[in-house]
Amino acid sequence: MKKITFLLTFFISFVYSQQQNVTYSVSPSSFEENQSITITINGNSINEATWGVTGNALYLWAWSFDTNDTNILDCPTNGSWTSSNEANRLTYNAGPDTYTMTFVPNTFYARTGIGRIGFLVKAKDGTGDKKSQDILIEVGAFQSTLVTPAVNSTTILNSGGNLSISANNNNGNANYNLKANGASINSVTNVSSYSFNHTNITSNQNYELEITQGAVTQTKTFAVVVNPGAGTQALPNGMEIGINYDASDNTKATLVLNAPGKDFVYVAGSFNNWNPSNAYAMKKDTSSEKFWLELTGLTPGQIYTYQYWVVDQTPITNSPSLVKAADPCSTLVLSPYDDPYIPSTSYPNLPTYPAGQEREVTVLQTAQTPYNWQVTNFTKPNKDNLVVYELLVRDFDADRNYQDVIDKIMYLKNLGITAIELMPVMEFEGNESWGYNTSFHMALDKFYGTEDKLRELVDVCHQNGIAVILDIAFNHAFGRNPMVRMWMNDPDGDGWGSPSTDNPYFNTVARHTYSVGEDFNHASAHTKEYVKRTLKHWINDFKIDGFRWDLTKGFTQNCTSGDETCTNAYQQDRIDVLKEYVDYTWSLDTNHYAIFEHLGSDNEEQQWANYRLGEGKGIMMWGEMFFNYKELAKGYATNGDISRIGHVSRGFSGKRLMGYPESHDKDRLMYEAVTYGNNAGSYPVYGNLTNALNRMASLGAISVLVPGPKMIWHFQELGMDDSIYTCTNGTVNSESDPTPGDCKLATKPQPQWVENWTSDPIRGAIYDKYARMIALKTNEPVFNGDYAISPDGNNIRQRIYVYDNSLPTTQLKNVVILANFSVADLTINPNFPYTGTWYDLMNDTPYVVTNTTTAISIPSGQFRIFGNQPSTLSTSEFEANDKVLVYPNPAKSNLHVSLDANKVAIYAITGQLVKSFNSVKANQSLSIEDIQKGIYFITITNSDNTITKIKFSKD
Repeated sequence: MKKITFLLTFFISFVYSQQQNVTYSVSPSSFEENQSITITINGNSINEATWGVTGNALYLWAWSFDTNDTNILDCPTNGSWTSSNEANRLTYNAGPDTYTMTFVPNTFYARTGIGRIGFLVKAKDGTGDKKSQDILIEVGAFQSTLVTPAVNSTTILNSGGNLSISANNNNGNANYNLKANGASINSVTNVSSYSFNHTNITSNQNYELEITQGAVTQTKTFAVVVNPGAGTQALPNGMEIGINYDASDNTKATLVLNAPGKDFVYVAGSFNNWNPSNAYAMKKDTSSEKFWLELTGLTPGQIYTYQYWVVDQTPITNSPSLVKAADPCSTLVLSPYDDPYIPSTSYPNLPTYPAGQEREVTVLQTAQTPYNWQVTNFTKPNKDNLVVYELLVRDFDADRNYQDVIDKIMYLKNLGITAIELMPVMEFEGNESWGYNTSFHMALDKFYGTEDKLRELVDVCHQNGIAVILDIAFNHAFGRNPMVRMWMNDPDGDGWGSPSTDNPYFNTVARHTYSVGEDFNHASAHTKEYVKRTLKHWINDFKIDGFRWDLTKGFTQNCTSGDETCTNAYQQDRIDVLKEYVDYTWSLDTNHYAIFEHLGSDNEEQQWANYRLGEGKGIMMWGEMFFNYKELAKGYATNGDISRIGHVSRGFSGKRLMGYPESHDKDRLMYEAVTYGNNAGSYPVYGNLTNALNRMASLGAISVLVPGPKMIWHFQELGMDDSIYTCTNGTVNSESDPTPGDCKLATKPQPQWVENWTSDPIRGAIYDKYARMIALKTNEPVFNGDYAISPDGNNIRQRIYVYDNSLPTTQLKNVVILANFSVADLTINPNFPYTGTWYDLMNDTPYVVTNTTTAISIPSGQFRIFGNQPSTLSTSEFEANDKVLVYPNPAKSNLHVSLDANKVAIYAITGQLVKSFNSVKANQSLSIEDIQKGIYFITITNSDNTITKIKFSKD
């Protein structure tokens, strides 16, 4: 069965095998590809309730082969494994209790030259093996059969071994011609059956048995792989798993594969026409389980592709003796499943997948041109007041690629965030995904763009003071992962399976209750080596500033898949292994960010948050507060306690709680408010988007401004109100809906914020307020101080006190934040710490306090931020400075600055550094001839480090 799982989630899933065997018929029993056929499934052979099917909603999942029983293609109307296309829904016939579908194979499969069709019956969401057995039907009156060995099989032989070959055909006699490695070695004519014994085989063979009857020729392919014999040699010093390029010789590269328990390995690739001789048998290291091979004679800069042929001559039951797999440490893989659907605008000049191969292949290229980094000494923003912008590249803008994010860098910079956190961008199964269904952790998924385009995004972010964090899923991997496939349980022989008992990387059954994909065993030294190799790759090759570690609860070996109490309890083994991993990242980059999505017990999270805190380190923990903030968004006091948004509530010694009210994994606050909010009062939020949006900035005020790192989910700052369960067509279908499946992971409709939202008077105002609050947090030292959350009477009247008693009274050192989440206007007791003149920090207007407890009137959904001193923030985007003049403006070929400057830097409106000049003299002529026409802005750094920003245009 050609089943590729495209979209899978990382939330809780309990998966049990629910496969059923169905009885069926095909009418007519013999048919050509251009004839109409009817497939009938007997209803009494399938139990719909076992799969949770209602309304007789069963679907056909289909695929086809060419006349040589190769070149397998999915039916184009299959849909996805988790959501079958309605076009493939079977028709239920109540009287005879059957399911039927009628079609013409040419049309249904959208191809000609079909030799065999395959199909199965499934639920709309096939997760958990809610499917029938695979069913294969031959197409055409003339049929031939390869009896031994099996078609497309590979036989493992010792050198000098023999292979018996037999075949037959129907519809009369036929001619048989056997080729080995392209040369004919035996032929017979005018017979209905064939047999031949190929003897004394000493090298790998690719066979083709051509069977001809009249004008029709069918070809059966199979192969032999010969054990090359023992070849051991010590692995050269400095070699790591994966590809090792030779810095001094671009004609060489050394491949290293960790393959415990395997007998021998070949490297097959474009450099040996995918038929490796003994020269491409990998050497076995003398002191480890690693195999290695130095490739020589490579053409510098040429793109090569390869796979490993990994052989175990005595595999355990249901495990394949030969697995063809890409390099587990690939940095670029080509996929026959995904690559045809990647836009050339996102990934120009994508290398072509090699014809005749199967599954992913690895790309190797020496003498690659290194990326020209503009920033090589980026200083990471302080952890204590980090503001992280979680972003899914797929749903950020219309092109769904890195360039979209680069083009919006000024949007992010003006918002003031200090880091972006990209949801997983490592090679995942399918093209449009959240990315948590990772298959290759070191390879970049090509749907978003090239490696250098990601580097450019990192570089542009660094130019604008923004750190880049990658979300990485090391709890698990999915079925295409080579380390799953090299040691797998594959009873049906389709090349897919779950980890076998001898797998050195994965557990056969998850050791925690939040299982998704295949569960890594992090107690294994092999897994640790792979994880560290991956971390090094992203830090050194892409200058990534930090990792958000997904689902760290799964890093234990102490629990079972059904014991949630154990999973959620304190587990010392995962504390230790995660400290080991983070210690390794700190050894590569002493200021590297570590963020855990653990969502566990305080006593366990304290072990990480307080770890090496005295060195300025400590691990930041995700602090989900969705349910509490959701209640405030809806206008309810119940369950609106937000005290755990700050680190003190968790017992952390330092500011290492990354609190957030919204994330990718929960619904939008605005959707919750409008759909389920309070319908009472003068300003109801139920069904009233305007009233709901008017409280979005207030939710930001009582989350972002609490001391410690904080996170916002993309478009939170615009009041995004589309449900997380929005389908691609714009409808909403959640996991609680009665219809099968949900749209949580679905690609969202094209974002509209670029065209409409930033100029919308309500949504634009939310953005402006978020920008102001983030600027306060990142620029005013008081927000690195202490805090107290003490609602006035109940949670509907929020009061947060932020203070730093070490600061002088002449500086902003006391802040009182008030917010009204009622559906009516209310007064709130501010409980100021003292009287005097205070300032509204959103606009720095004075507010005289004569009585510290005099209630302040705050409209429904609104907020106030008072400080003992005005802020130090500028009130305009670009500073007005009549002492600095940039002329001419517009300019054509030369530009002048009217005073001496340490540095003059020219930026594109999107934020990329275009050109810079150091030690500039007043009125010096600065050449801009090489700059394209457009709008730019200049930053001028004076001798006292005052920075002035001025817009100008190039004609």
